[in-house]
Amino acid sequence: MKVRELRDHARELDFTPQDQVRWLAPRQLARTAVKAVLAAVFADYSDKREVQEVLDAGLLEAPLGRPDAREIWIDYVADVGDGFDATSSVAWTLAEEELVVPPAVQEDGLSPSPGDLRLSRGSLLVLGGDEVYPAASAMAYEDRMKGPYRAALPEAADPPLMVALPGNHDWYDGLTAFLRMFTQQRSIGAWQTRQTRSYFCVRLPERWWLVGLDSQLGSYFDDPQLRYFEKHLSANLEPGDGVIVCSAEPTWLESVETNADAFNALHWFDRNIIRTRVVPGSKNRVPTNASVRLWLTGDHHHYARYAERLPGDAPGTGVPAPDPRRRQMVTCGMGGAYLAATHRLPAVLPLPPRGARLRDKDDPPVEFARMGKTYPDAAESRRLARGIAVPWSGRWLPWRNLGFAKLAAGLHAGLFLLLCFLFALAEGVLRPVDAVRRSGLGDFWGFGAVCLGVTAALLVLGFLGRLLRRRKAAPPSGPAVATLSQALVALAALAVTVAIPFPASWDGWLVLFLCLAVAAVLGAVVGSGVFALWVLSAKGGQVAEWQMSGQSIEDHKGFLRLRIAPGGDLTLYPLVLETICRDWDLRDEPSGGKRPVPAGRPAVRLIEDPVVISRGA
Repeated sequence: MKVRELRDHARELDFTPQDQVRWLAPRQLARTAVKAVLAAVFADYSDKREVQEVLDAGLLEAPLGRPDAREIWIDYVADVGDGFDATSSVAWTLAEEELVVPPAVQEDGLSPSPGDLRLSRGSLLVLGGDEVYPAASAMAYEDRMKGPYRAALPEAADPPLMVALPGNHDWYDGLTAFLRMFTQQRSIGAWQTRQTRSYFCVRLPERWWLVGLDSQLGSYFDDPQLRYFEKHLSANLEPGDGVIVCSAEPTWLESVETNADAFNALHWFDRNIIRTRVVPGSKNRVPTNASVRLWLTGDHHHYARYAERLPGDAPGTGVPAPDPRRRQMVTCGMGGAYLAATHRLPAVLPLPPRGARLRDKDDPPVEFARMGKTYPDAAESRRLARGIAVPWSGRWLPWRNLGFAKLAAGLHAGLFLLLCFLFALAEGVLRPVDAVRRSGLGDFWGFGAVCLGVTAALLVLGFLGRLLRRRKAAPPSGPAVATLSQALVALAALAVTVAIPFPASWDGWLVLFLCLAVAAVLGAVVGSGVFALWVLSAKGGQVAEWQMSGQSIEDHKGFLRLRIAPGGDLTLYPLVLETICRDWDLRDEPSGGKRPVPAGRPAVRLIEDPVVISRGA
């Protein structure tokens, strides 16, 4: 049974399974953009985090009901709540009581260690941000996240704790639906929510701590949140304690790529809440001798790990050898949303980077090196990115975003009317349709030459203008190239209509309708294809992000499973589902209703060898 068939049983399921979001569909893009703008505006004037101070908030502990536990399994998943197939495939894999996973395959294609790994279901599930797409609402959470997760684990003998931190998509309704979903002590299937605010601190076995931070839409940490962590985390830290920090965005990447100060808020939190604390009754700070050993985030829908360079490591961009003493920074946002690229990731992260305000106010900067395996790897990432411009890939932009093709059709119909009017003026006739019917290709080439000449003159004037302003000469901007390429497609549509020998007996309105139809079809197919090539040519920025988001790739999902063992070592297992389940059965529930059950369980494998992290530096 496919998703569209499951929707016919929405009343029995108690939720409506959804398709994957199409990010380049104009209507979807416009709705999300409006919500994002409104969220940013209202966040400036009404910060929901400060209102949360009236809510009681305490320290959480995991595993639930086992204060003397000496080990724990933890699951981390981020960017869930997109299409039903992808989200449910991950949820069902998380819900399995035990996963049996073969060892990771090495670079040379050999498996070094025999025997499968047996990984237990997490007693703690961490949702790392963006629990719903494209924008938060009560209905969206129900259909895209809560329904699939409730169906995957309706009950369990040892109910796990679930904690969630909000990402930017959770903030698009001002955090209203997020607070209703995760902070009212309700369960989602067998998973138990206990947090009362949009941030949390969990005490773990063997002197580990897990912290979830709410940075709103990339802003500062509010005072109530800082007071919460000073009381429940900073005051309780002991020398040698290890901390896992979960944030909604990998600002360590942004700090190197676009904004040197992007990592400042996390850096400040590390220095003032974790590494030091204020002595009660004074303003003096003393070291806690605790440290962040693992940074976790999602937001970017791939897997990438950066490890701290230690004194004695060889300089350069080489991959350092595994060492439990290294601090780790891990991005894993593959819980349901489209797959993202990895081939532009920097090889080394200096933190704080050059130019950051905090670079000279702390210990010397530390470098983190990208470790060997990302997911997808760089070669696969490049291959997948090309799919948006390849008509036979199955992920061609107009196929995956039919709304975009419709928009392009309408746009080119309008452009045809404009060009047709200009062509009629050039030919000295009153009715544009007459110009198309009576003119030949020779007349069109003359008109086309004039258009190209005017365009070239404008480009030359722009070039001279930059020289006069003593600015460095630069090629036309990306939007200018996109506009010019679409203008060429519109000229091609005019040429095609001029070349068609319309019978003289046909009515002018019929000819105009056929001409508009030709322009619309060429716009939808050729215009969209040319736009896809322009997207593929982008080397960075938001347009480069469209190379993958425009394809809405549903396969290649994953999550992290962690184990804190007796003695205090933490082991990280990055897991991936190469393909997701797209065929579902309906199962009757004892309490009435039905729930979707995968017809076949997706295979799970390790992305790379397990990573061991010691609690102390």
